[in-house]
Formats: sequence, structure tokens, C-alpha cells
Amino acid sequence: EVQLVESGGGLVQAGGSLRLSCAASGSTFDDYAIGWFRQAPGKEREGVACISARDGRTAYEDTSVGGRFTISRDDAKHTVYLQIRNLKPEDTAIYYCAAVSDFGPWCFTDYRYEYWGQGTQVTVSS
Repeated sequence: EVQLVESGGGLVQAGGSLRLSCAASGSTFDDYAIGWFRQAPGKEREGVACISARDGRTAYEDTSVGGRFTISRDDAKHTVYLQIRNLKPEDTAIYYCAAVSDFGPWCFTDYRYEYWGQGTQVTVSS
């Protein structure tokens, strides 16, 4: 089992940057792919980035992310990061990380994930 805790959210101005962290506990963290999702008020949750276990393959939801997001992982620290640059008001949402014991082009599909964190709020002012 994996427990996930997100941090790093906050209130930032448009054009700014944030680095979100997803800290994991559990002895099998290295075996899990991690996805970042977000949910804005009144909208469905959407996947924005994911990274595989072991070899660190990444995928991004390009339509909304547009090259501004970078996902990375540090297995020694049991942490996955989401760097967000050039923040826009439409990035305002609760950001969640989630873990799954597999990886593939479906990695933006939330129901495939097994474990979820509680989320961290990101608010971007214009």
C-alpha cells in the first residue's frame, strides 16, 4: 500500500511558477507510476502529467498543459514533483497525485489509479 501527501500549492500571480511535491510512504513506491491530476471548481478531474516507475517515462496532457509542466521523480526521496511554469488563471484547481502499478497511454484515466493523496490547492490570480 502507498500513502501520498501533496504539498507546494498556494496563491500565485499569473506568469509565476510553482513546484508541487507528492511525498509517498510505503516500501513499494519504486514500483508505482505516478500521475498528477487537477480538478477546478465545477469541472471534472483531469490528468495533466504522469511518470512511469523505474525508467521515468513521462506523458503530458498537451492541450491544457502546453509544455509548461514538468513531472519528475526522486525515488531515493520517495517523491514526485510537478513543476509548473507560466501559471495561468485557468490552472486554478486542486492538484492531486495518484499511484498505479502500471503505466501506459491511459495514464490520464483517473479510475485506473489505486491510491490518491488529499490534494493541494493552487490559485492563480490575474
